[in-house]
Amino acid sequence: MQRGVVKLDRLEKFETLDAFQTFLNAPTPFGAKCVGGFDLPFGLPREWIEHMKWPSSWSDVMSLYASYSREELRHFFKAFCDSRPTGSKFAHRATDLPAGSSSSMKWVNPPVAWMMHAGVPLLRAAQWTLPAMCNGHPDRVALEAYPGLLAREIVKQRSYKSDDKSKQTQDRWLARKDILHALDLGQTRLGLRLKLSAAQHDSLLLDGSGDSLDAVLCLVQAAWANQQHELGTGSGLYGLPEFDPLEGWIVTA
Repeated sequence: MQRGVVKLDRLEKFETLDAFQTFLNAPTPFGAKCVGGFDLPFGLPREWIEHMKWPSSWSDVMSLYASYSREELRHFFKAFCDSRPTGSKFAHRATDLPAGSSSSMKWVNPPVAWMMHAGVPLLRAAQWTLPAMCNGHPDRVALEAYPGLLAREIVKQRSYKSDDKSKQTQDRWLARKDILHALDLGQTRLGLRLKLSAAQHDSLLLDGSGDSLDAVLCLVQAAWANQQHELGTGSGLYGLPEFDPLEGWIVTA
């Protein structure tokens, strides 16, 4: 990023977790620092952790979480939800309200609990640093990103993606176009402009699943966070406020 302009170099796709792990383990190009935005939760709600009588340190919680199968975790989550009244089934992290994000306990629609179950162990194994949560390589910094937060700022509640090809409509195409137009002009509260080639722009528009656009939205959030860190803005910690390190925080929320 230079002078408030974020340039997309390329999109890389990983078909397996092993391929993604290889990417995470790879040395950063030319010894440069890598700041990444990852669209998955980095922590569980403190309320649920305390309910389970799990440890109070993030690393111990994540090790315990990874030790259980998804079916075992689903049983834990469901038992907790079944014991609570309608309308407040899930516990939430403090970041969920300002970010508008789902509880990291959710195992369906979207299954963010499984995204965390798959992704956080890979980041830990590759020794990435999660600011205020986990110290690893100083040149590999992982931030919890949420593309829907930035997208909603631009298109409000309009849907811009669907995994169901039959629902990849013209309206969703237009929403993606509006998002890209706003990013091109820097018309978001992050104040950054996104520079794309014509081919990249078309590729992001054509991906009706929104996966490619989501990756780019995470890129912009990570770029903003790195800018805040370099400027020493606020806490100086990648634009993150003071937060509960057991739960984590979504960057830009």
